[in-house]
Amino acid sequence: MSRRCLLTGAEPRFGKQVSHSHRRSSRRFDPNVQRKRYWLASEQRYVRLQLSAKAIKTIDRIGIESAVVKIRARGVKV
Repeated sequence: MSRRCLLTGAEPRFGKQVSHSHRRSSRRFDPNVQRKRYWLASEQRYVRLQLSAKAIKTIDRIGIESAVVKIRARGVKV
């Protein structure tokens, strides 16, 4: 599963892990991506989306219908 949010576009970021002795090594910051299923009433079907925790809260606020419109505007097939 690619760690990318369909709504916000959040993807892994890269940085350094710094030890106590201040030696640095590369690391990866993954977004909190969850698989979530929503009922899409306009199409009478369920859609399964990969969303970050922030995107789940956004869908609670704006609704699934407008969120799917934004996802499709980014060119993603739902």
